[in-house]
Amino acid sequence: MRGLRVENLHVRVGPNTVLQGVSLDVKPGEIHALMGPNGSGKSTLAYAIMGREIFDVPGGRIILDGEDITGLPTYERALKGIFLAMQEPPEIPGVRMSSFLIAIKNKSMGETDDLFKLRDPRFLVQLRKLINKVGLPSNVLQREVNRGFSGGEKKRSELLQALIIDPKYLLLDEPDSGLDVDGVRTVASILREKKEEGKGILLITHYTRMFNFIEPDRISILYKGRIVATGGMELAKTIDEVGYKGLIKRLGINGEG
Repeated sequence: MRGLRVENLHVRVGPNTVLQGVSLDVKPGEIHALMGPNGSGKSTLAYAIMGREIFDVPGGRIILDGEDITGLPTYERALKGIFLAMQEPPEIPGVRMSSFLIAIKNKSMGETDDLFKLRDPRFLVQLRKLINKVGLPSNVLQREVNRGFSGGEKKRSELLQALIIDPKYLLLDEPDSGLDVDGVRTVASILREKKEEGKGILLITHYTRMFNFIEPDRISILYKGRIVATGGMELAKTIDEVGYKGLIKRLGINGEG
């Protein structure tokens, strides 16, 4: 069965249990929004799906298109078609964006030797078109990866990498943070394209402003390490009206526990 599924996932970070039996799925051609207040475990879930090694996973499974990938390292999950756009992308001093993006392209094509070698000059033509599409400046290829980038430029850079790799499933951790309205509109337009191409998208966000430009198929609310509700735009409207505290109260959940 196609899809990315998380089944009863428990995750510990050091002595703290951050996720407590989380289950959700992302279908091909679907945008599944994951919302929740700060500290609810949204980023931890994204990293756990991607296989970040500092996390302990004492229970649960991650299933990708029918295959249990729970024990696979991050790079194998990436090669199988999962991409994570991080909330805080790291800087890579000394590595130019041009070299980095060429290596990404080569790796996604299955190359293993001399990843920084430009094998097809036509890729540079494609790359310039994609740079323009995500709204990055034309000189970005000469800059070091994320070094001196604004918050918005980092988000656009992550989106550029996703377009080059063209994964089956995109995990986007707050892709609208640091972006102005035009930037959010650009992200939404690209997500709409990917949805139409049959890609599955897990869209992690605090706020509903992205939904002014693209409406998710489903919304799940993560609160204190648990999925407490899944539904449609009615959940987003409730959050806009009464905030997360009001939503939790309406759901009959003890906000202190």
